Amino acid sequence: MFKIKFVLNILFIVFAPLSLVYGQPAAGDTIRVLAIGNSFSEDAVEQYLHELADAAGKKIVIGNLYIGGAPLSLHWKNIQGNKNAYRYRKIAADGLKSTSNKVSILTALQSERWDYISIQQASRLSGMFDTYVEPLTGIKHFLDSVDAPNVRYIWHQTWAYAPNSTHAGFANYGKDQQRMYQAIMKASAQAKKEFHFDVLVPSGTAIQDARTTFLGDNLTRDGYHLNLHIGRFIAACTWFESLFGEEAPTDRYHPEKVTPEEAEVARQAAHAAVKSPFKITTLKMKAVASEIAR
Repeated sequence: MFKIKFVLNILFIVFAPLSLVYGQPAAGDTIRVLAIGNSFSEDAVEQYLHELADAAGKKIVIGNLYIGGAPLSLHWKNIQGNKNAYRYRKIAADGLKSTSNKVSILTALQSERWDYISIQQASRLSGMFDTYVEPLTGIKHFLDSVDAPNVRYIWHQTWAYAPNSTHAGFANYGKDQQRMYQAIMKASAQAKKEFHFDVLVPSGTAIQDARTTFLGDNLTRDGYHLNLHIGRFIAACTWFESLFGEEAPTDRYHPEKVTPEEAEVARQAAHAAVKSPFKITTLKMKAVASEIAR
């Protein structure tokens, strides 16, 4: 405990000037969102979210600090060492995408005056709250220590694997999708409450809601990462509604390989999840004569 407090005090002294960097509200009406994540944040925010915002006439800047499969414990370790360990993907307000390699969390924090900072657990550990506690305590103390009153914190709730997933982490849940989903719900609800997150983005429940429709369990490309088209679009719709407080404009934008009927599932699944983030809503939608985009 003494060691943790000592490290946090040092971090506060070193990083206190960040309050001058992103302690002020964003200019104009542009929303700036930074995800400290992995491939699941890549699936959720790097595709389609900017396009949905543009269709709704809203401006957004999206940053994603990416390390494949990174758990909270690794993010905390990288903060402690100020390590240049991330591939930093960024989508500017005009939609221009850029990637910078060997970037630290500190550098990304300083690159914009962020309105939202998102955190998530690695998927294999997402239903195991005991893996959250120590690293999330450190991460949250670090972020709080920069004294940025206008920044709001997001907990990104990830999704359960497909029933036939071969991911080794599926064994943590007896290779049972419903068991994994319920564990994620319990852990994410506890994280939001105990760590005082301002926003919860219920991507996990949105995916589960969509699985009750004609889409079935065809929303992943490998049993755990989302399908490149409809799967990712559902997550983007969920992020859009969570950030902007209105339903995603799927009638104005949906990916070319997502049909209008599938886009309607995405909208409804996202909306139902935002309304009821910790329980499944059965969506009564009929299939049409079109093939699910894969």
